[in-house]
Amino acid sequence: MENDDWADRHVARWDNHWTGVDFDPEVEAIVVRMARLRRYLREASLKSFAEVGLQDFEYETLHQLMVRDTSGRATPTALAEELGISGAGMTGRLDTLEKAGWIRRTPAVDDRRRVDIEITKAGLEIWKAAIRLRAQTEEQLVHTLPAKERTRLAALLKKLTLPIEG
Repeated sequence: MENDDWADRHVARWDNHWTGVDFDPEVEAIVVRMARLRRYLREASLKSFAEVGLQDFEYETLHQLMVRDTSGRATPTALAEELGISGAGMTGRLDTLEKAGWIRRTPAVDDRRRVDIEITKAGLEIWKAAIRLRAQTEEQLVHTLPAKERTRLAALLKKLTLPIEG
């Protein structure tokens, strides 16, 4: 059909393969569309990061450092846990970020044997540049919907996410 999207074509293509399997074409179309949007946003994010000179792991680490309760400051262990990486992986990331001048390691205030990570002014600026570009892409995509539909979509997505945050 004229207004079919990729998900419609996907569901139609696979519809006759689901004999004997519980298959809801509407559920499949929704999940496929969400996956397609996620992939689009991921690719756009990578492009934004590259445009300002960041690799994805650099952005992710700076971002995690900034969005925490102690914005711009964390222990390497806390960052590693939040990013789901090993201590050795975190050390490698921090070495790269420190060499670029985006973070600094400082002795912890409460325990001089421990090190804290702190974002630098240069790190904050490059993170902000990347997030601005990323936000532009997200806003362009979401603003294809009128305001009322955006509000409704936000509410519907929240209904889907609440049960899995359990």
